[in-house]
Amino acid sequence: MMLEFTKMHGLGNDFVVFNAIDQQVELTLEQCRFIADRRFGIGCDQILFVERPRDPATDFYYRIVNADGGEVEQCGNGARCFARFVHEKGLTDKREIAVGTMNGNIRLYLEEGGEVRVNMGVPVLEPEQIPFKADAKAVEYSIEVNGETHIIGAVSMGNPHAVMRVPSVEHAPVETVGPLIESHPHFPQRVNAGFMEVCSREHIRLRVFERGVGETLACGTGACAAVVTGIRQGLVDEQVQVSLPGGDLMVQWAGENEPVWMVGPAAIVFEGKIEL
Repeated sequence: MMLEFTKMHGLGNDFVVFNAIDQQVELTLEQCRFIADRRFGIGCDQILFVERPRDPATDFYYRIVNADGGEVEQCGNGARCFARFVHEKGLTDKREIAVGTMNGNIRLYLEEGGEVRVNMGVPVLEPEQIPFKADAKAVEYSIEVNGETHIIGAVSMGNPHAVMRVPSVEHAPVETVGPLIESHPHFPQRVNAGFMEVCSREHIRLRVFERGVGETLACGTGACAAVVTGIRQGLVDEQVQVSLPGGDLMVQWAGENEPVWMVGPAAIVFEGKIEL
């Protein structure tokens, strides 16, 4: 099986994108892991599949598989790359694109200058829907990790996030505490662990240990979850610049029952073919 692919990235969060409309793409768990492997395969954080719509109200369907082969609900940086991909490949000439995902529909907007604005939907804050084991909905929760208590915000942006405030992202325990939060028993579907440094009411810095991937250079849904958490905790304003290791995103949230908006770049790196 010979498949055409496109290598893309959003602030260094990188993807292998398959057009599953013009070619048949059926990959096993092992094949996905091979493609994502940076030594033996192409190398990426996630694999994205562009498919025909499953809902007549949408233009496409969007599937995401992590580097470990597990399919996930949402990826914000991937969504921006998705919009750039379908436009560059001539699959649509729309600048507003409706896309179905495992966790509902999203809308992508191609801005002048190449950036992509994404309506990420209304954040989910009810613990059982995140899912997160808690007695009741709260702004902050405490969890035990290796005998230490950590204060987190819990939110789903189509995928679950735990956001912890730290004094400095440079010295944040991403490599040690990140995987322990990812697999914490309070998160039955595992979780993305965000480490947030509040620089001002308009600016935060963020590192994210992504579920099934490890730390990435950027995480779009993680940026949205961090801003939602910061606003709920009274730390930041409605519009926030989020600085990640790979670059900056702008995130805006008007409050509960309102959608989160994210703006950032998406880039094509190279095209190729792979035989599986």
